[in-house]
Amino acid sequence: MLSRSDALALVQQHVPNRNLVKHMIAVEAVMRRLARRFGEDEEVWSLAGLLHDLDYMETAEAFDRHGFRTAEILAGKDVPAEALHAIMAHPGHLPRESRMDQALYAVDPLTGLIVAGALMHPQKKLAALDVEYLLRRFKEKRFAAGADRGQIQSCAELGLPLEEFLRLGLEGMNEVSGELGF
Repeated sequence: MLSRSDALALVQQHVPNRNLVKHMIAVEAVMRRLARRFGEDEEVWSLAGLLHDLDYMETAEAFDRHGFRTAEILAGKDVPAEALHAIMAHPGHLPRESRMDQALYAVDPLTGLIVAGALMHPQKKLAALDVEYLLRRFKEKRFAAGADRGQIQSCAELGLPLEEFLRLGLEGMNEVSGELGF
């Protein structure tokens, strides 16, 4: 399977935007935490998270290609088929068939909500956040307006209440807070 260091090299090659790279690392971390919660393969789930927006800069003007272009870039590389399917399903272009597919779909906007929460918190640190703080912010429609609340709430399809999903997201992102810069 493609190693994390090789996957990260691909990210650095294809994604010049540092904030997007941080987003991809955040999604990787939350996917790893969810895999641990569900007893799934952490390496496969985290790889899907890290690579999910590999083509974003290329497909920003052609959203119907988002995910599919990543699969093309990864052709011939040792990426599990289930990770590729999750990557192609997360923008809604393929049906979400597996737990990993659903997780990636729900995690993608969650990381934006958590980052916005950290940036607005007086301490500006992930470690300062708690679930109650995020729940209050979640209910504010204008806060992190780009973080699709319905997509985040689809965590229910994983059997996770919103509070637990927020907690797992925070835990995952706190594990890589150094890489994220807060």
